[in-house]
Amino acid sequence: MDQATLDMLKELTEVHGAPGFEEEVQSLIRKHLPPGTDVEYDRLGSIVCRKAGTAPAPRIMLPGHMDEIGFMVKLVTKEGFIKFAPLGGWSDQVLLSQRVVIHGRKGKVTGLVGSKPPHLMEADERNKVVKKDDMFIDVGAKSDKDVERRLGIRIGDPICPESAFGTLGNAKFLVGKAWDDRVGCGLFISVLRALQKQPHPNSVYGVGTVQEEVGTRGAKTSAEVVNPDICIVLESGIAADTPGIKPEDAQGKLGKGPILYILDGGMIGHRRLRDFVIDTATKKKIPYQLSVLMGGATDGRPIHLHAKGVPTLFLGVPARYIHCHTGVIHADDYDSTVKLLVETIKRLDAKALQGILGRQ
Repeated sequence: MDQATLDMLKELTEVHGAPGFEEEVQSLIRKHLPPGTDVEYDRLGSIVCRKAGTAPAPRIMLPGHMDEIGFMVKLVTKEGFIKFAPLGGWSDQVLLSQRVVIHGRKGKVTGLVGSKPPHLMEADERNKVVKKDDMFIDVGAKSDKDVERRLGIRIGDPICPESAFGTLGNAKFLVGKAWDDRVGCGLFISVLRALQKQPHPNSVYGVGTVQEEVGTRGAKTSAEVVNPDICIVLESGIAADTPGIKPEDAQGKLGKGPILYILDGGMIGHRRLRDFVIDTATKKKIPYQLSVLMGGATDGRPIHLHAKGVPTLFLGVPARYIHCHTGVIHADDYDSTVKLLVETIKRLDAKALQGILGRQ
């Protein structure tokens, strides 16, 4: 992975963008697009980035959602503490003592997620996970009026995790927040950059979708803009190479290439498109993995049902600890995913589309 890509991923993972509040991510994507990319938007805020090839079709959609799981200010107590509502799927046990950033009308405010200390809990309470409803965010305020007037925070303001980009002991292990799904945003930017120097017999649409974490909403509206013939959803996959995960539950590992998902909670991967991608990977000697994910869905859920139907596949970069403040991906997996996408796109002409549709 080159330094330019590392710098881009650092920016993408550190920027904040809770569901419904993705404007900063959208601006960052525009900053990193290659020259000549055509840009338009849907009415919810998804950004559609088109790279024309030697033919207007097939129209290939590469969605990566811009939003990350976050929170919203639900209530400010009289003492100046913030009660919050989740935006997306959070596990209670990963929240306590974590830093967050609240985006108020006067700017960003750092807060800390807190709860009653264990010293003041009854014996049976200490053995239970503290629930989100019993937590609060401390912003260093002395009253509800202080929160509103001095800090500019009010009900409805978005809240995001705060976590810096970095590496582990192996420099290829990239640490950051929101890999779900800033890694997908980075992928379509890298693909569009790579295609600047390579002809392709189609039109490619990298799409930063909104509100995936609260119901794949931007995927539906942006598909109306693109009207795709083919879709490859760019996501973080589940890395199953940590203690406590059974082989029958998930199969992906860091450093072994992108994961092609055969099945997830919202879509059956298109069989002939899957075989086309596998054939490309085999011919170009690009590593890949196969897996099934029953516990979640992606932007592919509404996109594959668009209009008369869209052959769709979910391609994920393996990630550890998604839906937490900080996760881990492997640089080689990112690079392999970009290579596989570029090689697949170069082969996806009108004849290949007819084969994938089963009309040959």
